[in-house]
Amino acid sequence: MKAGFQRFGALVFFILSILSAAPVSAAPVGADKVIRDWYHLMLELVRHTPTYSPPVASRAFAYLGVTGYEALASGDTTLTSLSGQLNGLTPVPSRVAGENYDEAIVVNAALGSAARNLFSNTGPTGQRALIRFSEKMAATLSEGLAPDFVARSTTYGESVTAHILAWSEGDGGAKIENMGFPLEFALTKGPSHWVPTSVINQQQKPLLPKWGENRPFAMPEGGTCSLPPPPAYSEEKGSDFYKEAFEVYETVKTLTPEQRAIARFWSDDPMLSPTPPGHWMVIALAQLEERKASAADHADLLARLGVTLADAFIGCWHSKFEYDLLRPVTYIKRVIDPKWEPILITPPFPEYPSGHSTQSGAAATVLTAFFGENYVFTDSTHEKDKLPNRTFKSFWEAAEAAGISRLYGGIHFRAAIDRGLDQGRCIGDRAVALKTRS
Repeated sequence: MKAGFQRFGALVFFILSILSAAPVSAAPVGADKVIRDWYHLMLELVRHTPTYSPPVASRAFAYLGVTGYEALASGDTTLTSLSGQLNGLTPVPSRVAGENYDEAIVVNAALGSAARNLFSNTGPTGQRALIRFSEKMAATLSEGLAPDFVARSTTYGESVTAHILAWSEGDGGAKIENMGFPLEFALTKGPSHWVPTSVINQQQKPLLPKWGENRPFAMPEGGTCSLPPPPAYSEEKGSDFYKEAFEVYETVKTLTPEQRAIARFWSDDPMLSPTPPGHWMVIALAQLEERKASAADHADLLARLGVTLADAFIGCWHSKFEYDLLRPVTYIKRVIDPKWEPILITPPFPEYPSGHSTQSGAAATVLTAFFGENYVFTDSTHEKDKLPNRTFKSFWEAAEAAGISRLYGGIHFRAAIDRGLDQGRCIGDRAVALKTRS
């Protein structure tokens, strides 16, 4: 109950900050700020919308990123469209030759209409936030401009969104029923396979078992960055599998305060955080703002990052349901210690590989390519949640921390972490290879 009030309060605070903000008159709002502000609202809505599990959130960030990028690229000759590079994406509508457009209004209209569609199922508070934010931003951007100029720019931005959303409908992830838990699903028999770890009735089936079949963005198919099998299942004490399980068992029993803090920092639970993909979005947005990056750089990075996070969940889920491996808590209670418990809640889907690791490896690959190696930054994702900020010497150091946090939390074996990071690097390379500059 307390967490629910906190989520509600955070969104209400965001709305009030929008309404109370002083109107911008001395300096116009640029497209870079428009992009950042829409993303910050999206991050709050992810916390507030029950269906937004990490895979679903990653999909929304991908389509938002592509929408913003294509809207800006349509009027910037230095940017190259992603049409023909992303699976199934055709060119967005062209601007009318000889007509002028306001870039901030174009981007605002595009992102606004995308957000209202992607979060059409959010609750009443979220809907009010979307309406109030849209009204506030539109009024600020159009102040002092000719009505026909504003209308032309708005209409064009919305046409870009309509094109992207029509493309999105055929990807396999557009409709989420029962919060992503299938009403019918036959569990695979055998001791090595996943079984429910929660007493919640809805979670007796795994989350989004078909997600790995969705159409990816930058990689050809869900199995493009495939993984070798996990260690062979065994209950023999000398086996590799037993050793991995015993490592989880012993680690959780002897956690240091720092290890507990790492597990908590990267927990990123749905409805209590912006989710794992949102965590990496917060990192990217902070660095873009700190560097006073251009609108083109905002659009470029956020599109690549959204695409790679979405592809990471498709690739990871493809592997999860290919191998269908049981969770540490199931094995440890059966074979080692029936009274053992992890410190984090075990997610309701198969273990191998680690989703945190795959998506963090993909994100680190994209961010490193954009900002450079050995880029020191401070991660303040959970500042509002009263968790101390953490500073990292590179994006890969952060990705590795995210991965090992799942062992500290007791919800993943070592192989799932290490190979998940490898899978993420492979997926991230696909987004890095996209051509965005002419």
